[in-house]
Amino acid sequence: MPGQKAPEEHRRRDILGAAYEVAVRHGIEALTVRAVAARASVSHGTVLFHFKRRDELVVALLDTVLEATTVLHIPAGIERLTPAARLRTLLRAEMERLSGEPRYFRLFLEYWTLGVRDAVIRRRVRTALDGYRRAFRVVCEGIAREHRPTRRRSGATRTRISQPAIDGLAAVVVSLVHGCALQAVIEPKSFSVLQHFETASGLLDGLGVIGNGTTPSARRGVRSRVAQRATLASA
Repeated sequence: MPGQKAPEEHRRRDILGAAYEVAVRHGIEALTVRAVAARASVSHGTVLFHFKRRDELVVALLDTVLEATTVLHIPAGIERLTPAARLRTLLRAEMERLSGEPRYFRLFLEYWTLGVRDAVIRRRVRTALDGYRRAFRVVCEGIAREHRPTRRRSGATRTRISQPAIDGLAAVVVSLVHGCALQAVIEPKSFSVLQHFETASGLLDGLGVIGNGTTPSARRGVRSRVAQRATLASA
């Protein structure tokens, strides 16, 4: 009955919450039915009622981790922006979101490592990443439409952005987002999300991807500033 089902759904969520706490504190290898039951303050049998064996519990937690790290969250009102501004906004929003909860990304990295040996986990992570890239690809395709081939007064023709280039751009954006999250895991106290975003945005500006209509000379200036930041960072 519906009235009986709701409490069971709440109990399942509580158990998953306990599984997350165990994994965050001690790692995926410590994610046992007994440890989760103790953390959730329920019996061993209650956990097994919802998850028949440990493997089911591990996969269920993976779903939660992938939802937090590989699903694009769309800010309200973003459809009113130009494609370039939309990509910039999404890039910053995702960097801030993932870096704001580095524990989820740390678990994502741990699952990624487990996927080297486990084909099922590897396939689930790969599928989720493909979906994340596809979500960004939609925005990148909007930028490509703005760059349709046109003949200028000088006689030069603007080159059309190819599909492989669009796919590559989406992959680079995901790498920038996840690279930011990785830095937040490694250096949680000293890492600056804003600085990471500004550098990443500058790199894309230099490629003419998400610029604001700047001239070639202005873009060269951006590339120069990015190079200077990189030099200072490595000093």
